[in-house]
Amino acid sequence: MVVASLSGNTRELGRMIAGRCRAAGHAVYWQEADAADPSEALAADQADLVLLGSWTDNAGRTPSEMKAWIAATAERGQRPAQMAVFGTGETQWGQEYYCGAVQRLIRYFNSTYPPLRIEQMPHGERHAAAIAEWTAAVLAHYWSTADADHQRHHA
Repeated sequence: MVVASLSGNTRELGRMIAGRCRAAGHAVYWQEADAADPSEALAADQADLVLLGSWTDNAGRTPSEMKAWIAATAERGQRPAQMAVFGTGETQWGQEYYCGAVQRLIRYFNSTYPPLRIEQMPHGERHAAAIAEWTAAVLAHYWSTADADHQRHHA
C-alpha cells in the first residue's frame, strides 16, 4: 500500500483499508509516497496487488509526491501488475475536481479495479460500510484474476 496524504485524511483511509485486509488474512506493506529514503521503496512490480491512495491537489490534479513515487517506480523499471486506487477529496471545489487524482491514477495504470472516493476524513457508519464493501470487492476482483497460488497473496 502506497499513500500520499496532505492532512491525514487519505492516511487514515489507508489505515482502515489495511486493517480490513489484515483482518482478511493478507500481509500489508505500508509506504508513504514521499518516503525520504527511496532505497526502502516498495518493489511495486513484486507485490501481488498494490493499493494506491492519494489526496487530490489543485483542480483535480495528482499531488507531486505521488507523481514522484510513480516516476521513481518507473525509473526502476517497475510497473504494478494489479493496482486498486482509493482517495479522499472535497466536493466544495466542484464535482468535476472531486477525487480527480483517483481517476487520473486509474487511467494512468489502466486499473480494472473499482475506485473508492471518500469525502474528506473517513468517519461514521456510512464510510465504514463503503470501505468494507470496497475492500471486499477489490479482494474478490484480485482472487478472480490471480493465479492458483493463493497462499502468497500480499496487498
